[in-house]
Amino acid sequence: MFLRALGPDAERLHPAVASYVSGPPEPGLVGIGAGVFEVAGSRYGRWNLLARLVVGPEVLLTARERDVPFEVVNRPARRGDGRIELRAERFFLFSTGTQGFTDVLRATGEPGILHDLLGPKRRVELRLRCEPDPAGNLRMRSERSWLRLWRFRIPLPAVLTVSVDLEDGYDAAAERQTIRALVRNPILGTVLEYRGSFTYRYAAD
Repeated sequence: MFLRALGPDAERLHPAVASYVSGPPEPGLVGIGAGVFEVAGSRYGRWNLLARLVVGPEVLLTARERDVPFEVVNRPARRGDGRIELRAERFFLFSTGTQGFTDVLRATGEPGILHDLLGPKRRVELRLRCEPDPAGNLRMRSERSWLRLWRFRIPLPAVLTVSVDLEDGYDAAAERQTIRALVRNPILGTVLEYRGSFTYRYAAD
């Protein structure tokens, strides 16, 4: 899905990053990552419980710590219209308890563009532009966002939206995949961040 969205630009990815985002080598496998975040969470803590009433669960975190163990499960799937999507489940093992963050990335058929639906209720939708950076990392930045309530898909104004900046990379010295995510609101500032490294493998679903 990522390589198809990038088109010829996929050749600019670091080989290890390209291998990671290319998905499992055969059907029936899921990708499993395990590592440690140098820092993860939100400085707003339990105030994010109020936002969950609107955006749903497994979108915002209510803790912020350093050296947080985490696991991720990437599960590719094919939609009814034949398009590919990637369902990701992340588990943050905070000292106060495990918290989840889930999303579904969908191909759009538009070069360089993916749509990301956040949480199991998929109430928040982001339009992401994907491109390699000069170091060969995969960068994904949000361009637009919507709130999906009942049958409505509501474009969010600038003051209510969030800007998302994601980076998938590779640490050659440590031989580990790297991840960095920063979510900001123009009024509240940083509402979610995490960065760290992990090992990655495939296993039967």
